[in-house]
Amino acid sequence: MLYYFFSRIKSCDGIGCLKLSYLTFLSILHYILFFFITNMKSILSSLFALSLLSLSSAHAQCHFPAIFNFGDSNSDTGGLSAAFGQAGPPHGISFPGSPAGRYCDGRLVIDFIAESFGLPYLSPFLDSVGSNFSYGANFATAGSPIRAVNTTFRRTGYSPFSLDVQAVQFSNFHNRSQTVRSRGGIYKTMLPEANIFSKALYSIDIGQNDLTAAYFNKKTVKEIGTTDVPELITQFKTAVTNIYKEGGRYFWIHNTGPIGCLAYVIEWFPLQASDFDAHGCAAPLNHLAQQFNDALSQAVTELRASLSEAAITYVDVYSIKYELFAHAQEHGFSKSLVSCCGYGGKYNYNRKTGCGKKIIVDGKEVLIGKSCDEPDKAIVWDGIHFTQAANKIIFGKIAAGLSMACHKQ
Repeated sequence: MLYYFFSRIKSCDGIGCLKLSYLTFLSILHYILFFFITNMKSILSSLFALSLLSLSSAHAQCHFPAIFNFGDSNSDTGGLSAAFGQAGPPHGISFPGSPAGRYCDGRLVIDFIAESFGLPYLSPFLDSVGSNFSYGANFATAGSPIRAVNTTFRRTGYSPFSLDVQAVQFSNFHNRSQTVRSRGGIYKTMLPEANIFSKALYSIDIGQNDLTAAYFNKKTVKEIGTTDVPELITQFKTAVTNIYKEGGRYFWIHNTGPIGCLAYVIEWFPLQASDFDAHGCAAPLNHLAQQFNDALSQAVTELRASLSEAAITYVDVYSIKYELFAHAQEHGFSKSLVSCCGYGGKYNYNRKTGCGKKIIVDGKEVLIGKSCDEPDKAIVWDGIHFTQAANKIIFGKIAAGLSMACHKQ
């Protein structure tokens, strides 16, 4: 209509024509005002929708082309098995149906994370057979602590691959992978491109073994909280900073879980009845885990300030895991503290006769550390680790945060 009005002015050269054009202009102006007044709600809604679209674009969902993982048995996909021998049956009974290097009946949280990004399951850095590192690598090993433990794996079960060692392994992998990849051929398909390292997700789940190691060494909960935890956090920050220097930018950091709900901790030392909470968990040990988590949360805040290009997400898996124990039946579990796989005792756990344990009877090997009939009805797999069913629920609770893990907080 405006185009028609101005074209009429341009073509007219008489007074009558100008009067007509003036009247036409008033008519159009009246129409425009009427349109805006009667459609104001719709217009404002459209503008609001456009602003949300703009905001959504600024915080688009994240996708990572690779994952580099660091940690302990909660995320070990075969590292310890490659170094010290395969975790045998019945591990892997739920998925993939046979042992797969995991201390679990099936998938771990890290496996569900990889699936969510359309990535294959992570190959352990220590496994030289059949590994493909083009989509990342897993440096976690079962039994790994943040701080190196002055003992041997055979003696205590603690891995020599502490977090500082894993960070060094990553640094070597970063540099050597590019040297080897430059040779071309099969190496180009099995190793990550150089730009992958700055785009990948760096997930870390560690700390549980440090707390239990100190506890098993007969330190008091108070002593661990005041002397050990600060040192652990300092070493943790150093490891993250070193990974950042190697190009890591997106960090996904799990806090530690409620260790006081796990049979291997509860049964280590006799506890007083007053030490147990309403759900059967050892409250002093869970309080210790929470002390560690508070310090870890503060460390993440400090790392965000010092590592200016990093997006660091602190993930509260403690609350999710504890909620599983507190409301087991609501989540479909018939067993909360009792292990699915094990042998004897109140919690179906015996540290000398663990999951997968075999004995010789009449010259033949007999499996006595058996799996329960329904692993999906149990939260705890073997007195130490969570079942695939529990891991799936944990992942479901944190999945939404993963889509925002590339954005600074």
